[in-house]
Amino acid sequence: MGRKNTAKAVFHNVKVLDAGAKGVSVAKAPDGKVIFIPNVVPGDVVDVQTFKKRKAYFEGKAIKFHEYSAHRAAPVCIHFGVCGGCKWQNMQYSQQLFYKQNEVYNHLKRIGKVELPEFEPILGSAKEFFYRNKMEFSFSDSRWLTEDEIGSDLNYDDRNALGFHIPKMWDKILDIKKCHLQEDPSNAIRNEIRAFANANGMSFFNPRNHTGLLRTLMIRTASTGEIMVLIQFCEDDVELRNQLLTFVAERFPEITSLLYVINQKANDTLYDQTIILYSGREYILEEMEGLRFSINAKSFYQTNSDQAYELYKITRDFAGLTGNEVVYDLYTGTGTIAQFVSKNAKKVIGVESVPAAIEDAKANAKRNEITNCEFFVGDMKDVFNDEFVATHGKPDVVITDPPRDGMHKDVVAQLLKVGAEKIVYVSCNSATQARDLELLDHMYKVVRVRPVDMFPQTHHVENVVLLEKRSI
Repeated sequence: MGRKNTAKAVFHNVKVLDAGAKGVSVAKAPDGKVIFIPNVVPGDVVDVQTFKKRKAYFEGKAIKFHEYSAHRAAPVCIHFGVCGGCKWQNMQYSQQLFYKQNEVYNHLKRIGKVELPEFEPILGSAKEFFYRNKMEFSFSDSRWLTEDEIGSDLNYDDRNALGFHIPKMWDKILDIKKCHLQEDPSNAIRNEIRAFANANGMSFFNPRNHTGLLRTLMIRTASTGEIMVLIQFCEDDVELRNQLLTFVAERFPEITSLLYVINQKANDTLYDQTIILYSGREYILEEMEGLRFSINAKSFYQTNSDQAYELYKITRDFAGLTGNEVVYDLYTGTGTIAQFVSKNAKKVIGVESVPAAIEDAKANAKRNEITNCEFFVGDMKDVFNDEFVATHGKPDVVITDPPRDGMHKDVVAQLLKVGAEKIVYVSCNSATQARDLELLDHMYKVVRVRPVDMFPQTHHVENVVLLEKRSI
C-alpha cells in the first residue's frame, strides 16, 4: 500500500459506477484511479472533493450532485450520513440485494476460483427496517456536534449523548433520537433513560478520563415479545444506580430481564464481567418452530430473528437430511442450528470455543427435550481431530458457520481428511468463505449457493454454500 497523502483535488461530473466494500461507492478519476465515495448511489453524477490519496485510489466526498441515480431512495433516518450505521439507506432495497449478490459472486469467482453453479436468488428480508433484536448504545458527556450545529451561533451547553460511535472515532458519540433498526419500545427506553438521567444530574461517561456514572445501554428483544435491558455503570453509586433502575422497571413493566454491570476496566466488553439481575429473570426466550432458546446478556444469537429462521431453513434444506445421518455442527455457538436440524438427523455433534455458549446449548437442548445432540467446548483446530472423529463417528454431513475470519487451515485440512459426503458452509464473510472453498475444491464441488440478506440498509450479507464430495 502506498504512503498516505492528503489530496485536495476536485473532480467534476464523475459518474458513480458501483457499490464497493464497507458500504462506500466506487467511481473513477480521470487518470483511471478508483475513488471511494460515501453517501452516494451507483448512477449518481457528482463533483468529488478528495481528502485522501493512496497509490491506487482516492477517498473523497460528493460536494455537488449533477444527476441523481434512478435507484436512489429517500433516507428515512434523520441521522443518515452522520451515524454511519445504515450506509445504504439512500439506495432502493432491490438494488441493495443486487449488489450484495454481486459481491458474493465476485468473491467466490475471483478469490475462490472455483466452478460455480447458477446462484439461487438472494433471499431478501421481509423487514427492511426495525429488524434487529440487539442494539448497544454508549453514553458520553461530550456529544458529537453536527456540521449544522457547529455552523450555528447557538451555544450547546447540554453535551450529554446516548447513541452510537461516530465511524473511526472511538471517543465520539452521536446522540440518537430515533433509530430505525430495532422495534419499539427500544427508542422509548433509550430516550426515557437519557431524559431521566439528565433530569436527575447523573453523569455520563467520559472515555478519555474514564469517569462518569453511566457507560453503556444494551437492549435485546425477541420474537416472543420478551425484552432485556442491561445498563453498564462505571462508578459504583448504589443510590443513583437504584434510582435509575427503579425508574426503568416502573416505566417499562414489559421488560422481562433488567440487568446491570459495574464495569471499571478500560473497555466495555461484557464477556469478563459479572452480570447482576435487578428484576425479572436472567434471560429472555426466543422461539423457532416450537424450539425455545434462552438468550442471556452474553449469548450470541443471530441479530435478525426472522431472517435467522429463513437462514436455518436454507441450511437444513441444503443438508438434505433423511434421519439417518451423523451431523457435525462446527462453530455451533449456542447450538441453534444443531437443534434446528436435529429432528432430521440421527445424531448432531456441536463444537464451539466459548464455554458459556456450550452451557447455553446444553440448557436449550434440555429445555427442548432434544436427546440426539451433544455439545463440546474447545478451540476448533484442537478439538476437531482424529480422536474426536473416532469417538463420535465419521460425519455424513458437516455444517460449518465460522466467524468472519473463516476456518483455520487446520480445520480445513481435517475436513478433507474426514471426507464427509456433504458440507454446508454458512458464512458472514464471502471473501474468507471463498478462500476456504478454494482449499476444499480438489475434493468438493460447489453445487448450490444462496446469499441471504440479514442486514438491510447495510452492505453485510450472509451466504450459504453446499459442497458435495467429488466422485473419484
